[in-house]
Amino acid sequence: MAAYEHGGDWVAEALLAQGVRFVFTLTGGHIAPILVGAKRRGIRVIDTRHEATAVFAADAVARLTGKPGVAIVTAGPGVTNTITALKNAQMAQSPLVLIGGAAATALRGRGALQDIDQIALVRSIVKWHRRVQRVRDLTSVLAEAFSVAASGVPGPVFVEIPVDLLYGEALVREWYGIKSGTRRSLAGRITQSYLNLHVGRLFAGATTQQIGPIIAPELPLPGVATVQQAATALGQAKRPIVLVGSQAVLDVANVGELARAIERIGAPVYLSGMARGLLGAEHRVQMRHKRREALREADLVLLAGVPCDFRLDYGNHIPHRACYISANRSRADLFHNRRPQIAALGDAGLFLRMLAAQLPPVARWEAWQAQLHARDAAREAEIAQQADQRLAAINPLQLCREIAARGGPNAIYVVDGGDFVATASYILRPPAPLTWLDPGPFGTLGVGAGFALGAKLCRPEADVWLIYGDGSAGYGLAEFDTLTRHGIGVVAVVGNDGGWTQIAREQVPMLGDSIGTALALSDYDKTVAGLGAFGVRVDDPELIGDALDAAQQAGLHGQPALINAIIGKSDFRKGSLSM
Repeated sequence: MAAYEHGGDWVAEALLAQGVRFVFTLTGGHIAPILVGAKRRGIRVIDTRHEATAVFAADAVARLTGKPGVAIVTAGPGVTNTITALKNAQMAQSPLVLIGGAAATALRGRGALQDIDQIALVRSIVKWHRRVQRVRDLTSVLAEAFSVAASGVPGPVFVEIPVDLLYGEALVREWYGIKSGTRRSLAGRITQSYLNLHVGRLFAGATTQQIGPIIAPELPLPGVATVQQAATALGQAKRPIVLVGSQAVLDVANVGELARAIERIGAPVYLSGMARGLLGAEHRVQMRHKRREALREADLVLLAGVPCDFRLDYGNHIPHRACYISANRSRADLFHNRRPQIAALGDAGLFLRMLAAQLPPVARWEAWQAQLHARDAAREAEIAQQADQRLAAINPLQLCREIAARGGPNAIYVVDGGDFVATASYILRPPAPLTWLDPGPFGTLGVGAGFALGAKLCRPEADVWLIYGDGSAGYGLAEFDTLTRHGIGVVAVVGNDGGWTQIAREQVPMLGDSIGTALALSDYDKTVAGLGAFGVRVDDPELIGDALDAAQQAGLHGQPALINAIIGKSDFRKGSLSM
């Protein structure tokens, strides 16, 4: 075990005790001791080019491991730069711990460098927050932070650590000008006496800290009677539909059991968010298209970890004549916009596993499944026909088919964008549980580089594909420097049509003006090449395959790659604006 030279060592030891393998950061003097302490203990320190990326990467780690990811940022602007990423994690219910540096305790509110009320800024977007007051509290506060972040409805938490708790006591006394034998005025002696007592309180008992074990949060247990009630209703249904969302896969250790439970239940299922890929690339009970039509015809709708938000038209997609069942860890989400007839407050994945155990393993709903599969097949034929159409540049559907052909069983898809990413979601099929990362309900652009960074670190053997729109790519190109320096071989594909196309699709016909939606067909490939990555521009459909193959080879050798694919305008997603 490394020595305890300063508070940063205690913080690092607390992180190590929680099983933290990576921390994401953008360095600063307020937090430097933590980073040094982490490195000494074998925790990999990944320094990014923007604090939001650090939080997005921690979010990805949380989603793929089920354990809180960790981001460490400096005071003031370091913390304020994380706000969007924190809110994205809150809405996606991702457990993560954000550690923020802060001004020295005795200088708070006196105009110190980067001294602001950080707690007031993050209060509404984190699940829990603490300002550490003494060195001896560092490890206990962090242990509590990890427990709170992962328990119940998971979410981000914030721990603020003033800089004078992170350096050694002798140095802190020197900072405060505490010296013995120095002649001072009465006011000076009073000030020195106060500071001497203050520093004494900061460091009192520092070496008595206990490094506790990992506290594994208990899964919120749905009521047994509620599960039985749902099983009875499902057994009586003729046309059930099950929707499974991200919250159902929060229990990462049991996603395999969850997949088997859904198979045993046997009802047609639609997967969304992090649940995409739960049943593999193909499965007899999984449906992909025309979800709204299926819901309209259903006589029972079961939402597992899915809130009634804009994606279900605030509950209006669920027929009022249908039996509506919902399972959710969040009481607010459980009753949001629409009250279910059967409400299971608890872990949605565990609810499905308990439900499957109540049902006999017999085939059901074959005719209903056949009807939905026929509808899916018809839509797939339409997509295939549209993918074969020749456009002025590369057909985006064809581009996605070429990516899918190379994805394989080890693929993880990270998606960051609007129109092109939504197009890709019709083509790309995540091969296994936890192989699809999208922003979540906040719809944040700019998650891609951080998500891909976190995903590749968690699963270095995976082929991590970062699917970018050209608008969203602009947020994270500088992070190709981060990926290059740390040898993170992700492959990015930019669907470049020179615009914010998802917005333009509605803005131009509705308002008759394209203002703010036009971009240049920029050389994103040259930008990343200047940062040490492999970059190539492609505008010929015949050359897509070769470019993707070359990018994959670069990724296998630890070099990040970016394909700047010039795509043509398509009507594939006409009328797709969501509010």
